[in-house]
Amino acid sequence: MRTWFITGTSTGFGRIMTQKLLERGDRVAATLREPEKLNDLRERFGDKLWVAKLDVTDSKELTKVVDAAFAELKHIDVVVNNAGYAAFGAVDELSEAQIRRQLDTNVVGSILVTRAAVPHLRRQGGGRILQISSMGGQIALPGLCLYHASKWAIEGFFEALIPDVTSFNIEATLVEPAGAHTNFIGSIDNAEPLAVYADTIVGERRRALASPKDYKLPLSPDKAVDAMIASVDTSPAPKRLALGSGAYNLMHKGLSERLASLEEQKDIAFRADFDE
Repeated sequence: MRTWFITGTSTGFGRIMTQKLLERGDRVAATLREPEKLNDLRERFGDKLWVAKLDVTDSKELTKVVDAAFAELKHIDVVVNNAGYAAFGAVDELSEAQIRRQLDTNVVGSILVTRAAVPHLRRQGGGRILQISSMGGQIALPGLCLYHASKWAIEGFFEALIPDVTSFNIEATLVEPAGAHTNFIGSIDNAEPLAVYADTIVGERRRALASPKDYKLPLSPDKAVDAMIASVDTSPAPKRLALGSGAYNLMHKGLSERLASLEEQKDIAFRADFDE
């Protein structure tokens, strides 16, 4: 039996993971902005489920909630940064409020949860962190410039964090799923459109997102969550966990193109060094 701390458990991957873990006998510290959304699971699983109200953009409350979870549950094996937000729009369509919410939720919130959890994990002799990122942490799609900025940022953070904490037996995995039929598409926060983008790829993507049922997304949310849970049994932890054929194909294409471009610039790169 493991004990898990999970953010953003009202819907999507967070809700699915919480229920699966409880059904198999694990304990879950579930955090979300509206705790009443887990009342049905509270009734079914009793004290196996610890629930706290948390908006990860509230930095003061965040540390209190993480500390309380470790204090009351004594030992937490896995911390899952799942809370997320996505804003859609071209750069000059996006409001400052959307920009700040995007970065505060997906980047600052995850960093602060991690910062609050690491001292506890260190004291207890180790643990695992799952950071729910996205294939969008390796590639970029039109109209989601701000969302991709948040995912590329959190991936850079964990690239550096992992070696920083490995000597304390703390491991971490960046989870990179493709798009899935959770609540993600329907919950995207659309910027106020500018007419100048109507006939561009941004306008095209905006119209497509307006009909999410037309999206054929092959990734199974249930299978994706099963893979996330199973990854905790693997040690050393995989640094990245790609989920879905769409994620694999798009990331493979993007990484291959970037590597080919780098190779083309090898001579230029080396010539920029001091002469021997």
